[in-house]
Amino acid sequence: MSTSITPAPWSRPTAVQRILQGFLALALPVLLVALGVRLVATPLFLWLEYHRPGFPADHWGMSTEERMTFGSYGMDYIMNLAPPEYLGGLVSSEGGMAFTPAEVSHMRDVQHVMHWGLLIAFVLLVLSVLAAWYLHRAAPGTASSAWFAGSWLTVILLLLTAVFAVVGWQSFFAAFHSLFFSSGTWTFSISDTLIRLYPTQFWIDAAIAVALVALIGAFVVMLATTRRMRAARSVRSTR
Repeated sequence: MSTSITPAPWSRPTAVQRILQGFLALALPVLLVALGVRLVATPLFLWLEYHRPGFPADHWGMSTEERMTFGSYGMDYIMNLAPPEYLGGLVSSEGGMAFTPAEVSHMRDVQHVMHWGLLIAFVLLVLSVLAAWYLHRAAPGTASSAWFAGSWLTVILLLLTAVFAVVGWQSFFAAFHSLFFSSGTWTFSISDTLIRLYPTQFWIDAAIAVALVALIGAFVVMLATTRRMRAARSVRSTR
């Protein structure tokens, strides 16, 4: 004997439904930022960066092709399950090791952060889908209103972060890294390979790209949920 949730005539959301709404609203900014990070952490973004006008050249003469080769290795490494030897065994055009042990260790830390971050985002996505399905069946329109609130929350958080970053990029960059990495493990010399491959301009552009992806996603959610909420109100008004 099967059971189903039958929408009842409109009434105020229950406590459980309010909790699920809050979860959907809070999870949305995380999911949109995670989407932006995943799109940026690709060789394609790296290629666009290295070939765009104005991107700083390597002061020690590394060519664009060499930067693409070693930069792509770095991007691939943080997204796969390869051991440290994946980077530690690379040889530079000068004949030495492309990455120092300290650089490999930091990239290992980045790999762990990326894997855990994307895993958490995936879990949030699955839970969001389940919560939205329940709310849609039990109280039509409540999931849409939660996502609408979450999209505005995303915009507000992005604006606050942008102000912080513009006022003091170095402080913002240091604060961000301090959240995930131990002190002294993420600072390198300007002659180190990681800095030559991913200079400050790269991180500024990456932050802008992630923010734009999240912002566009927030506005798409706003547009979609506004239509859904209007449809739900129309259905309630006919009851």
